Amino acid sequence: MLLLGFYLTLGALAGLLAGLFGIGGGLIIVPVLLYSFTFQQISPAVVTHLAIGTSLASIAVTASSSMIAHLSHSLLPWRKFMGLVFGVIVGSALGGWLATFIGGVWLIKGFGAFAMVMAAQMVLSKKKVSDNIAGQLPDLSRQITYGGVIGSISAVFGIGGGTLTVPALRWHNVSMQHAVAIAATCSFPLATVGALSYGWHGWGHEGLPNWSTGYVYWPALLGINATSIWFAKIGAKFAHQLPEDKLQLAFAAVLFLVGIDFLLFT
Repeated sequence: MLLLGFYLTLGALAGLLAGLFGIGGGLIIVPVLLYSFTFQQISPAVVTHLAIGTSLASIAVTASSSMIAHLSHSLLPWRKFMGLVFGVIVGSALGGWLATFIGGVWLIKGFGAFAMVMAAQMVLSKKKVSDNIAGQLPDLSRQITYGGVIGSISAVFGIGGGTLTVPALRWHNVSMQHAVAIAATCSFPLATVGALSYGWHGWGHEGLPNWSTGYVYWPALLGINATSIWFAKIGAKFAHQLPEDKLQLAFAAVLFLVGIDFLLFT
């Protein structure tokens, strides 16, 4: 019961952040699951990849709710960013495969450094924004390239992609609200493909706990998603009400705190 309450609370927090920032919640889910799985005495050989795979699976569900909520608040030109979606799908499949060759400690340290760099970029960014989203998006070739890089890195670290998608779109002067909405939309296919990849490549691995499908742990997944879906809708509503500058600074603060946490972990 204690673990169930823990996962329900984690899901609520992850869902709120997913809707508010379009980040999928992995920045919170992965570090918390690392602590939880270690507490449950799950084999250290699989604990990091299990946390990442479970995070991606939960993001796939949460992101679908966040995506629908964002699309109900803003009219996004779907066809204008399909190159980005295609790129993240291909990149996510590649990242899920690459992660199986990377040690858990290196994944943790790399994630921490990456999050802090992204936080600094968001704080230092002073670019003007435009409401003309279609005119500010990168061209098709850049979208596919960005998407491939975003998908690969996100799948390796178990995040939804918003951590990279939002700063990339902000660099092209897309408003924070539109960037968050697009990131939420991209997170769904990215996380779905990534989770399937982790499930496949982790299948039959020694040390996995009961109720696991590869690197996806079902008790945590179901507990997280029981609350994350509903709180993602609440977060999306707030995202479209907060001022541009405050939303961006809050996003950077979340990245910075998680980065410190990962760099200090083991």
